[in-house]
Amino acid sequence: MVRVRTEAPVRPRLLLFVLAALTAVAPFATDMYVPGFPELTRSLNTDSAGVQLSMTAFLLGLAVGQIVLGPISDALGRRPLLLFGAALFTVFSVVCALAPGIEVLVAARLLQGFTGAAGIVVARAVVADVYEGAAAARRFSTLVVITSVAPIAAPVLGGGILAVSSWPFVFVALALFGLLLVAGVLGGVPETLPPERRHAAGIGATFRAMGRLLSRRTMAGYVLVASCNGISLFAYIAGSSFVFEDLYGASATQYSLIFATNALGMLAGATIFGRLAGRVRPRLLLASGVLFGLIAAALLVVLLVSGLGGLVSTWVLLFFAIGTLGFLIPSVTTLGQEYGREASGAASALLGGGMFVLGAIASPLVGAIGVDNALPMAVFVLVGFAGSGLAFASTLG
Repeated sequence: MVRVRTEAPVRPRLLLFVLAALTAVAPFATDMYVPGFPELTRSLNTDSAGVQLSMTAFLLGLAVGQIVLGPISDALGRRPLLLFGAALFTVFSVVCALAPGIEVLVAARLLQGFTGAAGIVVARAVVADVYEGAAAARRFSTLVVITSVAPIAAPVLGGGILAVSSWPFVFVALALFGLLLVAGVLGGVPETLPPERRHAAGIGATFRAMGRLLSRRTMAGYVLVASCNGISLFAYIAGSSFVFEDLYGASATQYSLIFATNALGMLAGATIFGRLAGRVRPRLLLASGVLFGLIAAALLVVLLVSGLGGLVSTWVLLFFAIGTLGFLIPSVTTLGQEYGREASGAASALLGGGMFVLGAIASPLVGAIGVDNALPMAVFVLVGFAGSGLAFASTLG
């Protein structure tokens, strides 16, 4: 149900489409250039760890940006932060395209992530402003469904760009996407947080709001579940191109198709969640998703340790493991945003920021441990699901 007054009429379909596009900043900005990791390594005269550091910098920017900008949106409103983020994301995408070396690229990616975080964290807060209960769960699911098109399209688009040009043009495409986001916010997103519902700004107020939320065991558990999802997702993103291209011999185009099919798994997971939301208890849905992902990841590790894993088996089991995240992410987001409704921006910052913090840690570790076999990536995917299971268990009782 629609629950609050906004400063302009809400056009639900357009609003959700623009919010989904804002949320898609992360998959577009990560997945589009993943097929080009080997080329980027050669072009900038660096190694796999250096290239993955550019991924880590972006994820760190996303994490810090959400933690900082989410609570600020509780004080200043949603729309100004969305415009600020989309405009500066465009600027730093251009800087990435012009980067002469890995150091400049890493710095630009950090700032690109920070500004892109505004769209991600504020989009969740907007949904929490306008909807509640099962209606909010369905909208969060819809966001994931629409956003799941990005991981399908992004590597294919990135692979196509790389087939006819070079890696800087991937970031040119991201700059054009940023301009479209600015236009979308101007035309499709009204202010959803009236002045009377805003909270005080400032670092102190921000951390007090987060502290109040995290002092509740249940909310802390949901934040940890979301954070551990980041380990699984970004270990896969950081390691999969080297595993499939360098280890299994897939071309950039073939890898793009593999990546896209696994993104289809996320789309399927989000669609299933949307169908079940309102019919099955949210906590049961979350528990089911954690268990299914844990089984798929454990099977992958067992196959690789036994020496039986190959391209097809790795691909199939990753399809189910990563697909489960499409079910888990809207599930824990719904529970966390509902539980932290009195400070939606802060709750959104914790749920999203934690995911990208642990993702930023996992990403370079996969490269540091080694990408000459698939086991490090698979182990990190398993660790993420195991952590999600333990975090969910902490909310029981």
